[in-house]
Amino acid sequence: MDSLYSNYYVAAWLATITLLFVARWLRRPSKLNTAPGPKPWPIIGNLNLIGNLPHRSIHELSKKYGEIMQLKFGSYNFLVASSPEMAKIILKTQDVNFSCRPKTAAGKYTTYNYSDITWSPYGAYWRQARKMCLMELFSVKRLESYEYIRVEETNALLRTIFNSSGKEILLKDMLSTVSLNVISRMVLGKRYLDESKDSIVSPDEFKKMLDELFLLNGVLNIGDSIPWVDFMDLQGYIKRMKSVSKKFDRFLEHVLDEHISQRKAQGDKFVATDMVDLLLQLADDPGLDVKLERHGVKAFTQDLLAGGTESSAVTVEWAISEIFKKPEIFQKATEELDRVIGKDRWVEEKDMPKLPYIEAIAKETMRLHPVAPMLVPRRARENCKVAGYDVTEGTRVLVNVWTIGRDPKYWDKPNEFCPERFLGKEIDVKGHDFELLPFGAGRRMCPGYSLGFKVIEATLANLLHGFSWKLPGKMTTNDLDMDEIFGLSTPKKIPLVTVAQPRLPFEMYRI
Repeated sequence: MDSLYSNYYVAAWLATITLLFVARWLRRPSKLNTAPGPKPWPIIGNLNLIGNLPHRSIHELSKKYGEIMQLKFGSYNFLVASSPEMAKIILKTQDVNFSCRPKTAAGKYTTYNYSDITWSPYGAYWRQARKMCLMELFSVKRLESYEYIRVEETNALLRTIFNSSGKEILLKDMLSTVSLNVISRMVLGKRYLDESKDSIVSPDEFKKMLDELFLLNGVLNIGDSIPWVDFMDLQGYIKRMKSVSKKFDRFLEHVLDEHISQRKAQGDKFVATDMVDLLLQLADDPGLDVKLERHGVKAFTQDLLAGGTESSAVTVEWAISEIFKKPEIFQKATEELDRVIGKDRWVEEKDMPKLPYIEAIAKETMRLHPVAPMLVPRRARENCKVAGYDVTEGTRVLVNVWTIGRDPKYWDKPNEFCPERFLGKEIDVKGHDFELLPFGAGRRMCPGYSLGFKVIEATLANLLHGFSWKLPGKMTTNDLDMDEIFGLSTPKKIPLVTVAQPRLPFEMYRI
């Protein structure tokens, strides 16, 4: 009798498995009409075609396979949009379907298990985070209230450069310092990174932590593509992610403890003065759809610090590097500045609408050197069609803005740095003009883009207004290295070393 029951059990189990396979087979489309792309190899897919600069490798592939292309990285399909038309479909027409993020080691290990704004999955938590950014952290009123901080720190930068007149300076280091000081005071309430015995981390160490964070959030980690080898950490990236995350957590715990102590000390008289204060207030709000936990506050704070520091420093360094190759651009910029601003004051944020050539330089820099050359990857939430091609649920999506910025259909002499192309044209960086997407577009657009652009424009304008720039020693523009490092951002591979000379009356530098 037991044998009979055993046979029935085995037969039922086999029948169930067979039905599941048949059902799965019936659900599969007979043949998918996928976008063109190179034939993938077993196991690795098309990873063999991707070099040290993935955006450039994919750019070359798009020349062969077109504006919409399918690649396979290990176990996952990747859809790559490489034209404004395809970007519009992904980021606007079908924005909801492509508003999710893929699960990656970087999101897991460096953002408190996908708890930040950048990597959190599409859903109630992310919608709440986006609302916090738009209504609280980056509201027009809030950013205006912090303008005095941006002015003070810009002035500090100008004084530092003036005091280094005639000497070789590492421009990116100075730009990172001013960006970090601005964002620290806005987000944390003070310069937590001043050189003092009370500092929990030195400025240099913190900058290295930020560089590591951006690099690791953009690398092509083999384990993200071939999950069954993830545990081996073949490239050592996961070990580095855990290390940098531990360093950030130590710093962020200190920040939160200090802010909470100040709130308790002030009691009912407490007034939020920085973004961490606001986040802690929101975390106590019982009306939130999803409770904001302590790790969420830390994740958001880390996002704000990293995003607010990297984009402006990288972009301004690229702008000055490009201007070295075309001195006539510096001459046109200073003519505009002298005419509009004069030589008796510095440039203010409110002056920018009257400085179209400076704005054009900033936009042209972002076209040729977008901070995130393929934006942050997205993921299809359900099966759909893009330009007539089938896209299956779970497909990862890249928008290659590096290629879009070099599309000859939209840009005359696309590889040439030419700010004049933006004069008299209504092309903005707000995510509405899909040929220029430095901050992305749609629901997942960088929520702090308005702050980022303000800092970039004002910093660049004052650097060009206050100083003449030259290369050190016998170095010529032919010696200037214009290669980049790939990560979530693309800074110069070899940082720019330059020499500044004051071009305004001496008393102007007594800020």
